[in-house]
Amino acid sequence: MLARLTANWVYGGAMAGILLLVLAPLLTRALGPAGTLCYLALPVYMLHQWEEHDGDRFRLYINGTVAKGRAGLTHGDVFIVNIVAVWALFAAALWLTEDAGPGWALVPIWLILVNGVIHLLPAAFRRRYNPGAWTALVLFLPFGLWSLARLAPQAGAGAEAGALALALAIHLAIMARAMRPVAARP
Repeated sequence: MLARLTANWVYGGAMAGILLLVLAPLLTRALGPAGTLCYLALPVYMLHQWEEHDGDRFRLYINGTVAKGRAGLTHGDVFIVNIVAVWALFAAALWLTEDAGPGWALVPIWLILVNGVIHLLPAAFRRRYNPGAWTALVLFLPFGLWSLARLAPQAGAGAEAGALALALAIHLAIMARAMRPVAARP
């Protein structure tokens, strides 16, 4: 059962993303502006994940390009990254936004923006689609930039730098993992 879950998590996430958007007006009533943007970041990301991971496209693309044809990312790797470094991180950021301040809402926003740029730069340079590029263009950049413009003034430079550093570290860790073939791992 765990193998099916790690291979097919994206479909439940896509449906949950749509449901979270439909319920957003009700569920965000008690949240402030920063909390609302932080909340909306999750379903926006879930819709991106659907484009990116449907049919295992992202893992196959990364293994073919970054890992140069070797098995760099496994289904388990993709599952952990998306459930822990996206869903759980975004949930924690929402709690912290409401309890500790608006700077925490920048964590999912910077993750969205960094991921969007990471999709769009290779697509532009290679003049070739990569899994997730369309939603990076249509959802991530507009939502991320709009949210950043509203959150950055209230959050402060330290919170912004920390959120950006975390987003970059997560993406660098994914690339490092992809570049190390499964056979070479302990």
